Amino acid sequence: MSSTNFDHFSSNYKELLDRSVALSGEGSEYFAEYKASYIARMVGKDFRGKILDYGCGVGLLSGLLKKYLPGSSIHGYDVSEGSIRMIAPELSVQGVFSSDLSRLHYDYELAIISNVMHHVPRNDRQQTILQIERRLAHRGRLVLFEHNPLNPLTQWVVKHCPFDDDAILLRPKEAGQYFQKAKLAIARRDYVVFFPRVLSVFRSLEPMLRWLPAGGQYALIGEKHGE
Repeated sequence: MSSTNFDHFSSNYKELLDRSVALSGEGSEYFAEYKASYIARMVGKDFRGKILDYGCGVGLLSGLLKKYLPGSSIHGYDVSEGSIRMIAPELSVQGVFSSDLSRLHYDYELAIISNVMHHVPRNDRQQTILQIERRLAHRGRLVLFEHNPLNPLTQWVVKHCPFDDDAILLRPKEAGQYFQKAKLAIARRDYVVFFPRVLSVFRSLEPMLRWLPAGGQYALIGEKHGE
């Protein structure tokens, strides 16, 4: 999807996303908070490093990262200038939020690319990961969240989401190949988001199911080594 199309959706992005995920019984904020909480557990609540939210959209995940990791500095990049203009002022004053790649820094301790890669044409996916890898500090980590194409509920959500009309889902193996070519050592792969709200009583079991390729999404974590 082009930046122009995302500009078109930026003013009511959250509303459209809430409609798309309604079958789960949750809104878009639940999924963003799930990811922010996952990342906070990974790095520790006292993390004070610099974070890049690559494909930040209107800043939903960025805002929740700041909530869970208040000592961190959150930066964001998105192709959509319209989305960047929707970023909350309290976020934009504490970090760089831009649609201009040249404004990003080269010392991020953590970068996140959340549900972005399925919008990126296959021929451009490797370059996207390389763009992020170059901006990581030594031993910096990249966390990729993506839809799990093996999950039928995920397939339904993507099919009915108005801004996923260009989506080509990718399996963890494909994402892992991009990491390896970018010399990012894969530290972890987790399947996440298993239970809809009607089965929320079982959500405490999800960390034990991270090996099971039935989650609605997956997380892939790579670490930068070398120079």
